[in-house]
Amino acid sequence: MRVTCLTAALLIAPVTAHAAPVLMISIDGLRPGDVIDAQTRGIKVPVLRGLMEGGVTASGVKNALPTVTYPNHTTLITGVWPAKHGIPNNPTFDPLQKNMSGWYWYAQDIKVRTLWDAVHAKGGKVASLSWPVSVGARSIDFNLPEYWRATDVHDEDVKLVRALSTPGLVSQLEKQAGIPLIQADGESVEEDVGRTRFAAALITARHPQFTTVHLRGLDHVEHGSGPGSPEAHAALETLDAAVGRLVDQARKAQPDLVVAIVSDHGFAPVEHAVNLIAPFVQAGLITLDGAGKVASWQAEPWGGASAAIVLAHPEDAAVKAKVSALLRDLAAKPELGIDRVADAGEIAAMGGTPMASFWVDFKPGYVMGTNPAAPPVGPGSVKGTHGYFPTHPEMRATLILSGPSISKRGSLGEVDMRDIAPTLAKIMQVSLPEADGKPLF
Repeated sequence: MRVTCLTAALLIAPVTAHAAPVLMISIDGLRPGDVIDAQTRGIKVPVLRGLMEGGVTASGVKNALPTVTYPNHTTLITGVWPAKHGIPNNPTFDPLQKNMSGWYWYAQDIKVRTLWDAVHAKGGKVASLSWPVSVGARSIDFNLPEYWRATDVHDEDVKLVRALSTPGLVSQLEKQAGIPLIQADGESVEEDVGRTRFAAALITARHPQFTTVHLRGLDHVEHGSGPGSPEAHAALETLDAAVGRLVDQARKAQPDLVVAIVSDHGFAPVEHAVNLIAPFVQAGLITLDGAGKVASWQAEPWGGASAAIVLAHPEDAAVKAKVSALLRDLAAKPELGIDRVADAGEIAAMGGTPMASFWVDFKPGYVMGTNPAAPPVGPGSVKGTHGYFPTHPEMRATLILSGPSISKRGSLGEVDMRDIAPTLAKIMQVSLPEADGKPLF
């Protein structure tokens, strides 16, 4: 035991007495093994490997239910699960499609104090580029938020992002980085590269105490080509070089900078799409109109690789019993690939939204389809996905910390995502009292 404690003490050094600035870069969908085992997987990521070897890393990060982008990015900056921070999923629950496929874009929906709030309250400057749930965040001094509405008309979305950003910021960054916003906003790896150029220009000019940057391209490629595919490896290698240029420029501006490389979730290959809507229609829990759209509902699945089951009237015992029986029957059919059905108590224990009365988790390789007229099981529409319960090891996220105040090297083992925000708060010497996690140091 003494040897184990000594080893831990050597691996993890205390932070320095002064508050260090932090640059948190989220590489959406980055699997920890793609850095830790990069050599054996044939992936060339010298920048990420260098940050890992010069600092500390987690073997995996246990993340939030569901393992999708928006809830987990909000946990990264709050230190609490979705049940507390209020961002339960990527899209809003909208069974009648009145919100035009809207997502949880708006910072006002976050119910607890964020790292942005904590740094801003202490007088530090805060910058953010394309971070989820950041539209209208008053504590971000230099904000270029993630938002879209006309995804098939990129020019129009760029106009919208420009309008929602801090006044004058986009024009300043376009001039300093030498590229237009359209090359730094979007889901492609190339636009991620542009986003890192914007981030480098912003840090050089403004020296923020805390900067959050969300890179979205790897996730996009892994959905289309699958995790571990040659395309995914190439995307990660491109991002590695872009992150290297960003970190180099940022450290010239802020020599004491701590770099936190994080991700929101892992990835799993997909083969099968399961029609979870049709059984609810057949049971009379959903009524469709002539166009196959939901006209009314008593219970509705909401999700993908796992699906929250939301009841219109959770207090209706008869409907709840009917849904419970239906889910029990579906889970008994092995061809549907259902791994587990959680009830409200189990959901609460995992920190999932109280909006859900039940939650269906599929086995990796299976995902819920969206077409109520599809066969019970068909081919998946994507090659890879996430969103399964966080108990699946494939869903583990990434954490690497590197900087002058992270003076020792080694593995932290597996960590809880809720511990990341308190750790960064301690490095920046700000208060995050509502966080459920604790500093890793």
